Amino acid sequence: MNLKSSFVLILLVILVVSCDKKRVFDRYDSVGKTWHKDSIVTFSFEQKDTVALHNLFLNLRNNKNYPYSNLFLIVELEDPNQKTIVDTLEYIMANPDGTLLGSGFSDTKENKLYYKEKYQFKKPGNYTVRIQHAVRNSGKISGVETLEGILDVGFRIELTE
Repeated sequence: MNLKSSFVLILLVILVVSCDKKRVFDRYDSVGKTWHKDSIVTFSFEQKDTVALHNLFLNLRNNKNYPYSNLFLIVELEDPNQKTIVDTLEYIMANPDGTLLGSGFSDTKENKLYYKEKYQFKKPGNYTVRIQHAVRNSGKISGVETLEGILDVGFRIELTE
């Protein structure tokens, strides 16, 4: 990549990031080469706004090594009083022909998955989100020990319009 191409790429990234006015919180954590079923990805954040409505998203980066068409997650949202809401969620990750859903031009896809829509934080303070995969092979009771193809797990909060 030449100097001119590098400059244009950096400028484009700055422009995209600076135009993201709805973003309140946005972070990714890597899960390594495989995501172990006992590995919990945790995000902590301070929330002061108890009036506005927010959309909460789970963001995933996955690649062609992801062997399933869907993904099951257990997500916990803990409020400042240690009250925890636990949700078991299912997301479709591939088309019936096996092509991965999500955005991206390479083998890596990015998925922005709705977690809670028009959510109002009830109390100001520190919140914690915990995300764990709960994928099972069809007909099996025990969970998949190590899940391949998931690279990064993220959490995002946006103001609603």
